[in-house]
Amino acid sequence: MRVVVTGAAGFIGSHLCERLIARGDEVVCVDDMSSGRLDNVIALKESSRFEFIAHDVTSKIPVAGPVDAVAHLASPASPPDYLRRPLETLAVGSRGTENALRLAHRHGARFLLASTSEVYGDPLVHPQREDYWGNVNPIGPRSVYDEAKRYAEAVTSAYRRTLGVNTGIVRIFNTYGPRMRANDGRVVSSLLVQALCGEPLTIYGDGKQTRSFCYVDDLVTGLVAMLDSDEAGPVNLGNPQERTIAQLADLVREVTGSAPPVEYHAMPQDDPLQRRPDIGRARALFGWDPAVGIEEGLRRTAAWFASRPEELASAVVTLRYGQLGEPTDTAPETELRIGV
Repeated sequence: MRVVVTGAAGFIGSHLCERLIARGDEVVCVDDMSSGRLDNVIALKESSRFEFIAHDVTSKIPVAGPVDAVAHLASPASPPDYLRRPLETLAVGSRGTENALRLAHRHGARFLLASTSEVYGDPLVHPQREDYWGNVNPIGPRSVYDEAKRYAEAVTSAYRRTLGVNTGIVRIFNTYGPRMRANDGRVVSSLLVQALCGEPLTIYGDGKQTRSFCYVDDLVTGLVAMLDSDEAGPVNLGNPQERTIAQLADLVREVTGSAPPVEYHAMPQDDPLQRRPDIGRARALFGWDPAVGIEEGLRRTAAWFASRPEELASAVVTLRYGQLGEPTDTAPETELRIGV
């Protein structure tokens, strides 16, 4: 197939591009580089089946030639990103999704929407099944991401019902792995960076809130299965192994060989207290089940971060002082304490 991937230079998008190229597809990467990184896809540029277009999807997507599928992953996804860029986040979820849908409609292509478990909000039903409508605060600070994705699901479904576009929706639960940005503010990256640099581990709330963490390779397997199907969804993709944030911090200490203290801070507004996917539909439809355990996944991710000491040093500044920046010559020296 010839697949257009929006947000392709991001964490998940770049892994999806890599998988598609490896199996023989052609990939058109569309990314405005606001949160993506050229390093994530630089190796793919060696392939004659890979094309890169620097473009903001909130404007008409300029792809020439045939299109067999569109995978729409473009969006700020980490809390610091979408809280810093609220209007852009809403725009990419609305206008960006509609532009990607129009591209698929013009070409009679399969359309895959990467939605999120955040559409469930702070859930009152546990675990979360696809038929649960969610508990989202529509005017809170997190709503710019939650409601952008909820609108994206609504317009995707409308294009399917009204125009017959072959659409599919996946709801992605917490994903981690290599190519995460060290300073993206997600709990896995933050805890790993702090442990590797001998910094105190930061936990928001009492640490009893739960998440379910899926390694990126497993997620991409699910995305490809959905892309290749005619399933409308929504379909949950995530690891149903639930654990508390305090338990995650203990695992991070174990895999890094570091034993920093834990510092507790106030819980952010509207932060979900529990999150675990029911993946019965993905199992029934695709035989999909996560295969990488969290200990192994954390080791791989920790080793990837440890191979980028300048990025780690910059991320420590971000975590310590709340600054958002790239690696600098003035970043504090850090001692890596990795035992993987």
